Amino acid sequence: MFDHFCQTLCSDQPFITVEINPPHGASIDPIIDKIKASGLPDKITGFTVTDNPLAKLKMSGVLSSIKIQQTFDKVVIATMSMRDKNKLSLQSTLLGANDFDLRCILALTGDPAKFSDQPEVKGVLERDSTLLLSIIYHLNNGVDYSNKALNPTPKPIYPFAVSNAYAKDMRRLQKRIVKKLDYGARAIITQPVYDLENAKELLELFEEAKAQSIRETAKEAQLIIGQFPIVRARTANFIDDKVPGISVPKDIIDEMNLAAMDGEEKEQEVGFALSKRIFDEMMEVHGKVHLMTHNRFDLCSDLIG
Repeated sequence: MFDHFCQTLCSDQPFITVEINPPHGASIDPIIDKIKASGLPDKITGFTVTDNPLAKLKMSGVLSSIKIQQTFDKVVIATMSMRDKNKLSLQSTLLGANDFDLRCILALTGDPAKFSDQPEVKGVLERDSTLLLSIIYHLNNGVDYSNKALNPTPKPIYPFAVSNAYAKDMRRLQKRIVKKLDYGARAIITQPVYDLENAKELLELFEEAKAQSIRETAKEAQLIIGQFPIVRARTANFIDDKVPGISVPKDIIDEMNLAAMDGEEKEQEVGFALSKRIFDEMMEVHGKVHLMTHNRFDLCSDLIG
């Protein structure tokens, strides 16, 4: 399963992953039922599962990932946030997940604990996401973070990382990508991209970053372009105004605002058409896309076609 997943990632074949947000509750079964009903599993390469995004309480991302992977027999990239875990917890979780064959890990620094919906939450945050990448590097060499031998040694773990899609100084963004490649990231998933020229610039920067990296694994590292379909005008405006690292072109915002004036049905019709065009463009220029839709699996399925 992992060999095929990695071969697809590094080949010219289409590579599509879809994000799953675990529930604020004690069972992921209703979400699994929605995925089955959408027909999505037959159209994609794998899933990602989030880890308490915005520091809001959700079911465990790692445990959810195990159940999703076992249910659909597709690789799941489990997100692990530095916000909530120290070195001991990170290593312990990775070793336990490894025994359940959960071996693709997306390293995140995590949204600040101050955003949490739980009272007086305090972040752990021993370091940024490069600490988790470094821990994975150690485990893949058969030792823990203190260089003590592990017995038995873990099966290979595949580390992923994230990047903004846009910055006023794109060279600074490139330096952060190089750093994550140096720490062993096998792929970088970007924030949502809405402009073809933005995607081409990211791809060019990424190839340069690979050449600058000191790590042998960087030679086969891949960029995965993030996509968050916009079907509401207020979403387009919010993302462009409030979400760092993403730029929504003015013509898209204008088109969505005009469509909203003609009612919700027209707004969603125009939004889907725009999102479908952007998705098709990204697949044509690169073929490696990560879809984020807040569990709108029917929307994902329709976009892929």
